[in-house]
Amino acid sequence: MGLKKIAPAVAALLAAAFMCGCGKEAEIPEISLSLWGNENNSELLKEMVDDFNNEHKKEVKINCTVSIQGETSCKDIVLLNPENAADIFAFADDQISDLMDAGALLQITDNPDEVIKNSGGTDAAVCQLVTHDSKVYAYPQTAGNGYFLYYNKKYFSEDDIGSFDRLISTAEKNGKLFSMELTSGWYLYSFFNAAGLELSLNEDKTSNVCNWNATDTRHTGAQITEYLLGCSKRKGFTVLSDADFVNGVKDGSVIAGINGPWNSDAVLSEWGDDFGAAKMPSYTLNGDTLQMSSFCGYKLVGINSHTTEPEWCMKLASYITNEENQLKLFRVTGECPVNINARVSDEVQSSPVVAALAAQSEFSTVQNIAAPFWEPSNRFGITVSGGNLGNRDIQEMLDEMVMEITS
Repeated sequence: MGLKKIAPAVAALLAAAFMCGCGKEAEIPEISLSLWGNENNSELLKEMVDDFNNEHKKEVKINCTVSIQGETSCKDIVLLNPENAADIFAFADDQISDLMDAGALLQITDNPDEVIKNSGGTDAAVCQLVTHDSKVYAYPQTAGNGYFLYYNKKYFSEDDIGSFDRLISTAEKNGKLFSMELTSGWYLYSFFNAAGLELSLNEDKTSNVCNWNATDTRHTGAQITEYLLGCSKRKGFTVLSDADFVNGVKDGSVIAGINGPWNSDAVLSEWGDDFGAAKMPSYTLNGDTLQMSSFCGYKLVGINSHTTEPEWCMKLASYITNEENQLKLFRVTGECPVNINARVSDEVQSSPVVAALAAQSEFSTVQNIAAPFWEPSNRFGITVSGGNLGNRDIQEMLDEMVMEITS
């Protein structure tokens, strides 16, 4: 009987102790992270971090410092001092090889298959870009780093916008201008690649393969150059920088141009209902109609291999690049999502700029070029767009450019 009386008392004490333990809240760990964005999205990134914290408030409290660092120069800043770089950073796709070679990118081990699936599968260009030896090293974020045709519907028909030559002729007839920045190798690629000439990264990843000076191909480098020289001398054509293109649209002198999505808001505000966007036109060379090519580019989000919080970095980076947040980024910056569900949403597809980029994607190549390409191709473009005033031998110019590009 004594034992029976003691047992309930012990049970009550144990229950009280258990309830006391349960009543004490577990301490939520706090960690500090740093995140780099650009001027266009830094405020949105802060909101995303707040939302992430709210979703995980029972697990962690992340004190995240969001700083401005442009994607185009991110690699140089990271490699200058990797240990002091941000835990999470966005960068342009052409920097991924150098960042991986330097060991600056953390391998993504938290659901890498999901990252690839959401971005279009293993055959998608962006997925091949972020994968090395079957390992994933970055999260795809946007697919809008390319170029296409802007045109004012008041002046151009559907037939006009399919031909580079007709765009120039129509602009000329109206006393206006059609613009393309030929002083940059980024845009010159459109003509040479369309004609079947080659530019690619060498196996050593530090030099290029290029035959833009070819003399034994169906369309030679000299023929392409002659075509460009002819364009540069026509009254309806002009070579303008990004800023000057927008200024020309604003003052009414420019009614069409090949440019990127970053200027879409400025052009739309001027042309309104007459705003048009389409894939790149074709040009005619020796009787052949050649569809103009383009570079396409992606913005990626990577994790610093020196981070002390790899698990939470992966979770946060995955969150800020998910479907919902890519759509939020699209609403703020107009940049095309790479997530397959976000990309095909009615909201995104209703954008003429995104539709133009999508149409051009069939004729686009991921920009994966070594640094020696840029300076000589830009110099060549300056000479050609200026009409070759020094009357230099064309083949000599091409040979000199290719020699430097492939050095």
